[in-house]
Amino acid sequence: MGDTSRLCSVWLGSETGILKGVSLSRKQAFNFCNTSHLSRDQEVRALCWGDPAESELLVGSVDGTVKTFSTEKGAFTETRRCGDPAEGCFTGLAVLSGSALVTCVECGTLRVWREDSSEAVTELNAGKNVCRMRQSPLHRHKVATGGKENGLKIWDLERPEKPLFTAKNLRDDWLDLRRPHWVRDMAFIPDSDKVVTCTGYHQVHVFDPLSPQRRPVLEVEYGEYPLTALSLPAAGNAVVVGNTHGQIAMLDLRKGLVRGCVKGLVGGVRGLQCHPCQPVVASCGLDRFLRIHSLEDRKLQHKVYLKSRLNCVLFASRDLEGGGGATGQGGPQEVKEEEEGGDDELWDTMEQVEERPKRKTEEEEELQKKKKKRKKRQD
Repeated sequence: MGDTSRLCSVWLGSETGILKGVSLSRKQAFNFCNTSHLSRDQEVRALCWGDPAESELLVGSVDGTVKTFSTEKGAFTETRRCGDPAEGCFTGLAVLSGSALVTCVECGTLRVWREDSSEAVTELNAGKNVCRMRQSPLHRHKVATGGKENGLKIWDLERPEKPLFTAKNLRDDWLDLRRPHWVRDMAFIPDSDKVVTCTGYHQVHVFDPLSPQRRPVLEVEYGEYPLTALSLPAAGNAVVVGNTHGQIAMLDLRKGLVRGCVKGLVGGVRGLQCHPCQPVVASCGLDRFLRIHSLEDRKLQHKVYLKSRLNCVLFASRDLEGGGGATGQGGPQEVKEEEEGGDDELWDTMEQVEERPKRKTEEEEELQKKKKKRKKRQD
């Protein structure tokens, strides 16, 4: 069971509390859950790898627990209490060197937990209404936070007394009115100190902590709807963003231009991740599908229906086509992949309903009788 579970190339967390693994090479999806009774308080809100070898997956639930899933054993091995549901849902999970766990919740409480312990060794307040916390892939002790009316902050967890960087409010608009800010997601740009964010006001901002100004050094708008998630492609100099209407676009971070868009999504994008090595992006959301698009020709490569509304997606760093299947609790659940436009088959099989003639009102029937009488008289 464990030998096959680690070959899943994509992992997703659902509203129903199920961890889902997908093998793209076998065109199969599998459910993993550690309880027979699923409820909304086990809804998965955050996923991250627990170790560089990707043998453990950390799953953050709405009830404040973080579960450890072993991809080698194909089962959950540990559950830790790392928060209170009253504080809000997890907005980020990360692991420091030495297996210490970092959590952040909506109320802004960011904690570092000692390895294999329910004791927090560091706690800081990142401000109210935090929407996302992200870790720097290069400097693991650096994290970024941001939320609604809570601008970007960069923290050094080794010196958590105050943030390393706090973004300044955006400049007033042309009517001298204050512009609101709402950071929905962010990422550290590789080979630089810059951070890119996307907002609930369909903006993409790039901040440079080394710059003398604390406002964005680049500001781009995309579409008309709130942006919900972003991810950085392996190629660099670009960012992929998704919004509440299922639109996904790749933007150039040097010129601020849209390089291209991918189509096919229905409903809001909740999870978005570019593969660490390959030019593809995975997306998931309210329409219950996992989609893999190519970033080179923007064509849909895989589309898998997963039965539950999906909140987050996580790639394994291995080659996507080099995996196999997995066996979860209750046996494997095979899910047929659908080609784009696969809904046509459904419509073709539906029975055609003839339109019924419109029923006449009493006035219309009375009028018709009078017309018939008149015609008889004339005849």
